[in-house]
Amino acid sequence: MIYPPQLPDPRVAHWLERHVTRTSFCLHMVGIPPTILGVLLVPIYLCLLSAPIFLLALGLFVGGYLLQFAGHALEGTDPGEIVYFKRKLGRPYVEFPGQAPQTAQAPSAAVVPPPGPSDTLPGTQGSWASNSPGTEPSAVDRQP
Repeated sequence: MIYPPQLPDPRVAHWLERHVTRTSFCLHMVGIPPTILGVLLVPIYLCLLSAPIFLLALGLFVGGYLLQFAGHALEGTDPGEIVYFKRKLGRPYVEFPGQAPQTAQAPSAAVVPPPGPSDTLPGTQGSWASNSPGTEPSAVDRQP
């Protein structure tokens, strides 16, 4: 059976939104493989304790990251790792190209109300609470 095309994973869609310029995208496509290869060489270094393998792994990892950071510098955005720490520290950051710097908001202590009758799952007739454990689904819920 042939399945219809699936929507991209939200993480991939978010990554694509953050890397819109051709230069940044190309620098990431060139920089990501050596970064991963550098990480994969670390266990080999640990088994053999070989200085040349360590230097190769370190060079690949740092060089790959530098290419990716160069892409973000040309695009005018902060790399994802830097955005994470800036959010935690409450510092301004630029996540998307062409966006004004934003500051992380303190998490609110708002209480989320339980789902009510108007909160229905897509494609269902009843509410979330209508099929709680120990209760029988209604005739409306059993319809195909």
